[in-house]
Amino acid sequence: MMTRRLFAILLVLTTMSLSFGQTPPGSPSGVEGVITISPIQPGPAREGVPSSAPLANATFEAANEKGIVTSFTTDGQGRFRISLAPGHYTISQRGKTGIRPCGPFDVDVVTGKMTTVEWECDTGMR
Repeated sequence: MMTRRLFAILLVLTTMSLSFGQTPPGSPSGVEGVITISPIQPGPAREGVPSSAPLANATFEAANEKGIVTSFTTDGQGRFRISLAPGHYTISQRGKTGIRPCGPFDVDVVTGKMTTVEWECDTGMR
């Protein structure tokens, strides 16, 4: 009786340790993160005053070697999340922010993983 119980506990623990850290089948792959702009005020950076801000409601395109795959728009906090097949992508803004366009940014997507990024764009303000 005790041997069976011990075997059951060991089986559960072994199963848990083998699956810990593995990506479950069917997990999404893609890119998620935040895009900010900087500087947001002219002149030198001042202590206690933010020098960057979220790039809200900006539209970007994700392209691979075959061309544009999808587009997305950042939310009010500059965040985004897009599903993409594994591969290499270039993310470019549609239109401009400030004096300069934002990006392009290169990113690699791997199977079963959301790649997390933090990108900052230069407003051109000095």
